[in-house]
Amino acid sequence: MKGVWFVLFLFLTLPVFSQHSARVKELEKQRKEALVEIEEADRLLKETTRTAKNSLNRLNLLSSQLLNRKKVLSLLTQEVVAISNQVESMKREIQVLEKELNNKKGSYSKSLEKLYKHRNSQDKLLFILSADNFSQSIRRMRYLREYGNWQKKQAYEIIDKQKEIESKRNDLEKTREEKQALVLLREQERDKLQQEEKTQKVEVQQLNRKQKELQAALRKKKQQAALLNRQIEKLIAEEVARAEEEAKKAELERKAREQDAVKGGKTTPPAKSTEKRVAEIKGGYAMTQEEKKLSDNFAENKGRLPAPLNKRYTIVAYFGEQQHQELKNIRTNNNGIDLRTSPGADAQVVFNGVVTRVFVVPGYNNSVIVRHGNYLTVYSNLSQVYVKQGDKVNTRQLLGRIYSDPEDGNTTILHFQLWKERTKLNPAPWISR
Repeated sequence: MKGVWFVLFLFLTLPVFSQHSARVKELEKQRKEALVEIEEADRLLKETTRTAKNSLNRLNLLSSQLLNRKKVLSLLTQEVVAISNQVESMKREIQVLEKELNNKKGSYSKSLEKLYKHRNSQDKLLFILSADNFSQSIRRMRYLREYGNWQKKQAYEIIDKQKEIESKRNDLEKTREEKQALVLLREQERDKLQQEEKTQKVEVQQLNRKQKELQAALRKKKQQAALLNRQIEKLIAEEVARAEEEAKKAELERKAREQDAVKGGKTTPPAKSTEKRVAEIKGGYAMTQEEKKLSDNFAENKGRLPAPLNKRYTIVAYFGEQQHQELKNIRTNNNGIDLRTSPGADAQVVFNGVVTRVFVVPGYNNSVIVRHGNYLTVYSNLSQVYVKQGDKVNTRQLLGRIYSDPEDGNTTILHFQLWKERTKLNPAPWISR
């Protein structure tokens, strides 16, 4: 019965132990990803000169760095808790293994005592010969043989159990050391966070002394963003109208062919040039079957789309209207996300699609719109464009060189937007890190 309880304990605790281990690995993975982002922000900060023009960019980089540092601290705390749970689980497992070992030792000891009492081979012979009949003698011989084999097996099991316990103790010691290392690392990260918060405080004080200048720069940026937004909305409306017109034309041609077929008494196959188009919503973009399939595939890949640029980056401006975290009088509004990267980086398309527009807007240089069914992605602030309207593009294909501002320490920022029909979406959750 004790053996049954031991097996049941292992059945219940081993999955818990493996879950703890998987949890620790996942937390470690997330922590390493956050540290990569911190390193990238730190590298960009070192490249960014302290000028009036890029002061807000510097603060945004610092804010991004601080957020990731806090994330690392939180993940480290979760790792420490998970490993502590793992240590306790391992302790309980060792206790049960030791109990099972003691039970096996006790059983083996008793069997040796019995064997010692009847150690004389003559006793064994008498035990066999004193049987009532030949069949019983055979059974007694088999019993003695099996009893001897059981004793050997018990001895081997005891040795194996001792090795298992020793291995578990070594694992426990390593896990404890890992926990101590994580606690130390957490303290180091906390010190770095405090230092970065001091740096950010200095930057905020400097920016607060330049409120008027900063407000003027933000107003100008807001006007440029509004102009970009109007241009995108206009182009989307033109495409919707064109697709709707093609859909109506195709329907009229279909009806005309049906009438001709009735008059002539025969069936006319639909013309290939007038493929049926259907909008997903009223007033939406009328899609062909191929475009509908592309749109569905795009939606299915939410969270797995590649980054819209081919180098490491840090998000320095997030989607939507929001109060700046550090500057009380500053509100920002973004129709997409801004990704800060290194000079020489290229924008790349995040999914298969068709280039529908290439246009220029002041403040955002060249922009490229790629249609993926009724989804659209927008890549702005390009100094060079490698594609043209009507080009079919594949995932990760380069679209153009991202502009580096020579008056702003070669600051390189890609403005990226995501639309479904005429609605702006937050691109961040769609991109894998």
